[in-house]
Amino acid sequence: MFRAFQEFDLPFLDRLSTDPEALGPFEWPGFMDARARRKRWERDGYISPESTALAVVLSDGTVAGVASWREQHRGGPRGVCYQVGLALLPEYRGKGLGTAAHRWLVDHLFRFTTAHRLEALSDVANIAEQKVLERVGFKREGVLRGAVFLNGTWRDKVMYGLLREEAADHLA
Repeated sequence: MFRAFQEFDLPFLDRLSTDPEALGPFEWPGFMDARARRKRWERDGYISPESTALAVVLSDGTVAGVASWREQHRGGPRGVCYQVGLALLPEYRGKGLGTAAHRWLVDHLFRFTTAHRLEALSDVANIAEQKVLERVGFKREGVLRGAVFLNGTWRDKVMYGLLREEAADHLA
């Protein structure tokens, strides 16, 4: 379901920078220099202690999206809080893959890291993503007003959180 990005995935990474439909209306930051994503891949393969991104792959090896996490500093020791994210290409949305991928990501981080807390941000209008987060066990914690400038306007974000002890019921 997940694997490290490889050189033959670079066209997929390019698409995230050059195709507004790839990330969708809630995540598209505008056109970017595709070389920036390639440079990151060359530097560390998108795997580092601060942030990691993995390819979401189908059983036939097709890359359907990207799953990521990055460390958040909330006053405790390092490695106990991560912000997670998941983006699927439009042709793979609405088929249950997002829920399965979120479950895997939660399970992976609580099983193989010292994470105590996972966070996720969702555009206030992205109801589908909010339902997935809640299905996996995340709890809605509040709204960050005017948190992101996207598509020419300031957008609100909904903050979700999931603690290690809450996750077990949703991973089975």
